[in-house]
Amino acid sequence: MFDGSISMSLQTPNCPPFFLSTVYINKTLSRTRPILSAVVQSSSLLGQSHESGSLHESRKFPGSAAASLLRSKSPDSLLNQANTIGIIGGVSVSSTLNFLGKLVWYSAKDAEECPPFVVCNDPALNEELFHASVHSLKSKTVQLDHIRGAVSQNLRHKRAFLEQAGARCIVMPCHISHAWHGDVSEGCSIPFLHVGECVAKELKEAKLKPLEAGSGVRIGVLATDATLSAGFYQEKLQNQGFEVVLPDKATMEHVIIPTIEALNHRDMEGARNLLRIGIQLLLVRAVNAVIIGSDEMQGVLPKDDPLLKKCIDPMDALARSTVTWARSNKKVRNTT
Repeated sequence: MFDGSISMSLQTPNCPPFFLSTVYINKTLSRTRPILSAVVQSSSLLGQSHESGSLHESRKFPGSAAASLLRSKSPDSLLNQANTIGIIGGVSVSSTLNFLGKLVWYSAKDAEECPPFVVCNDPALNEELFHASVHSLKSKTVQLDHIRGAVSQNLRHKRAFLEQAGARCIVMPCHISHAWHGDVSEGCSIPFLHVGECVAKELKEAKLKPLEAGSGVRIGVLATDATLSAGFYQEKLQNQGFEVVLPDKATMEHVIIPTIEALNHRDMEGARNLLRIGIQLLLVRAVNAVIIGSDEMQGVLPKDDPLLKKCIDPMDALARSTVTWARSNKKVRNTT
C-alpha cells in the first residue's frame, strides 16, 4: 500500500545490536521488560565510549557538576556537535530504548553512523506519564488537567537540561508526552520535533488515494482514551487534509481498554485477538492505514501478522525524521 519510505510494522525489524555512544542518562533506568539486545542501567552518569563501545570513566555527578562538565567539553566533543539529538524518555525505559534502536536502524540502513544523542530518563516522570496514559482504564474518563502543571514543568526541566547538555534538536519518543508538547516546546531555542507532524508529513508525501469513492483519504487512530482526548494526532492529520477515524465508544469500552487490561495481566493471546478486532473495525470503515498511538500496544502482534501491513508505528516516523534532521545539520556544519 505504501512505498518503501512509509511502510511500517509495530516492531523494529531486525535491529542491529544496540549500543550507546557518549550518553548522559539522568536517572536510573528501571521498570520494564527488555526489548532490545542491550539494556543500559546507570544513575546520573556521564560516560565516554571508545571504539569498542564500552563506557569509560563513568561516575556519578551532581546536577551542577554535570552541567559544568558539559560546558567544559572541547569543541570537537559529542555534546558540542551540531547534529546532537536530545531525547526525553517516555513512559518506560523499554519504549525509550526501542526508539534508540530505531534511530540506530534507520541510520545504518544507509551505512551511516548513528547521530550523537543525549538521553534524559527519569523514573518519577515515567510513572506520572504511565498513570496519565492508563488512568481512564479505571475511571472510564480522562483527567489530564489535574497533573498538567506538574508534568509540563517536569518536561520543561528535561528540555532545559538537554539544551544545556548540548542538544541541537529535541524529541520525545512517547505518545502521551505530546499532550504537553505545546507547553514544553514554547520558547525552545532549537527544533522540537512532534511525532504527529512527522507521521502526517510522511503520509502526505505517500500520496495515498481514497479507498471509498466520494471520500477523502482516511487514517484510523488506535490509542488510549488519554491520547485520543489530547487530540494531537487528529489535529496534525487534519492539518494535512486527512479524515481521521477513531474507535467509537463501544470499541473503546469492549476492545481497546480490554486489550490493555489483558496486557497488564500478561494475557498476550487475549491482547492479540482484541487488538486484531480493533484494527479490523477501523479497516472496514475504509481507512488507508491505522496509527497505533500507544506504547502498550506496540509489539503485541507478531511480525508476520498481515494486519501489520496496514499499521503505522509513529515512532518509526519520528526516528526517520530525526535521522533526516541530524544528517541535514551535519552537512550544514561540514560546509561552514
